[in-house]
Amino acid sequence: MPNPFSIALPCYNRQKEKMTLVDIVLKKESGYDVISKQYIGGYTGSNMLRKEFGILVKWARKNKVRTGKWLMFELDGPDTPSDRRRWEACVEVKKDSLKKVAGLSENRDGIEFKKLAPQRVASVTFDPDKFSSRLVYHGLECWLDWRKKYGELEDDGPTREVYVGNPWTNSKAWASTEVQLPVKTIKK
Repeated sequence: MPNPFSIALPCYNRQKEKMTLVDIVLKKESGYDVISKQYIGGYTGSNMLRKEFGILVKWARKNKVRTGKWLMFELDGPDTPSDRRRWEACVEVKKDSLKKVAGLSENRDGIEFKKLAPQRVASVTFDPDKFSSRLVYHGLECWLDWRKKYGELEDDGPTREVYVGNPWTNSKAWASTEVQLPVKTIKK
């Protein structure tokens, strides 16, 4: 039986002459233990948060902390003035390294340790070189508008991008970009 919360967006890929299928999937995402660093300012393009991730990775290497997934958050929406918009770079800390970061509240580089709770998310995994991220974001927004209209779901936090590693140097991480929109059931 097809997923009633699913929308499939086929896209013809002219370079390989085959269809690329991008789908919205509703799933339960496990929580993450992360080190994080914020950036405040306007959108800067495809290198957004690259500097912040570099600081996190350098700190993790120096402290021998094993890392996993990379997460990017836009904490404030477009209604927030550009000079006050908050963004966050997070790098997952592997379970065997948790003791090394457990006491970290915030260090002099603005790095802090936090726990991201498990959440139900609407998720889209895609290759940005083959499918427009703009379509993914607008598709998720439209999909959620319809879920709200029918009294089913509403958003439950900021949208995030999730990568299996460094998207600037790891082609596998870039080609499997995941956008997650936290959602919750509307109580009737």
